[in-house]
Amino acid sequence: MVSELINTDKRFLEILDRLTNKSIDDYYNPYRLFEWPERLPEDMWWMTPELTATYGTSVAERLTEQQLHTLSKFESINFYSLNVHGIRELLIEVTRRIHTRGFETPSEFFHHFIGEENEHMWFFAEFCLRYGKKIYRQPAGASAEIPKSEVESLLVFVRILIFEELVDHFNSRMALDDRLHETIRAINRIHHQDESRHIAFGRELVTALFTDVKRTSTEQELADIADYVRRYMTYSIESLFNPHVYRDAGLADPLAVREELLASPARVAYEQSIFRKTSKFLEKTGII
Repeated sequence: MVSELINTDKRFLEILDRLTNKSIDDYYNPYRLFEWPERLPEDMWWMTPELTATYGTSVAERLTEQQLHTLSKFESINFYSLNVHGIRELLIEVTRRIHTRGFETPSEFFHHFIGEENEHMWFFAEFCLRYGKKIYRQPAGASAEIPKSEVESLLVFVRILIFEELVDHFNSRMALDDRLHETIRAINRIHHQDESRHIAFGRELVTALFTDVKRTSTEQELADIADYVRRYMTYSIESLFNPHVYRDAGLADPLAVREELLASPARVAYEQSIFRKTSKFLEKTGII
């Protein structure tokens, strides 16, 4: 189902026009923008410590500062790997809809969106391959599947919004953290700049799509949407807890480490912090 609001609503069209112009004004060449040192120091934080999945847990208490630095390196490689996979997914879904019936008006913005996200995927992959020598595999999970239905486009863009807001929570913090190397700060800073536009667009589009869905859906269908969205948020958080990260950081029994972290009281606060703004928006619109 495609909302008529995205082609006719004056406020939406004005926002779309403003964001499209901002994309043009803020355009940069990522292939020339970044400096890539041959290596980054090992005795430093590679991710803001308060954003690491081990922060405030019993696991972190058992590790030395150097072990925490090493762990932050592989947590950062996992985070940027998730960016690569998430961006690939959203590029596929947006490309499927560009210049199709119902998406005529936002297609101009989609062109900028696709171009920017492709460049984001490049510099995140570049970071992973240069400094981690790998891109971690995308985590499996049935909750990641998008069911084929009349609300498929709504679910697609809700997922994209959730992904972008999760990522931006990290980007906005790490861009300003002087404990991190300037290369790390730079890629987070430029990504945050672009994601701010994408999130603004995504919230407007999701609101319009859900407004139409509510008109024709039963209470059970709306409850199923809410359940799906909650499961996807849980899946997104749990993808940050990767046992391969703990193995590469030299921790014994990485699967047990993951289970301990997921069961930790700190995990609840961690998830609430990451999705505070997202949950508030989804509740306000009535999606959850």
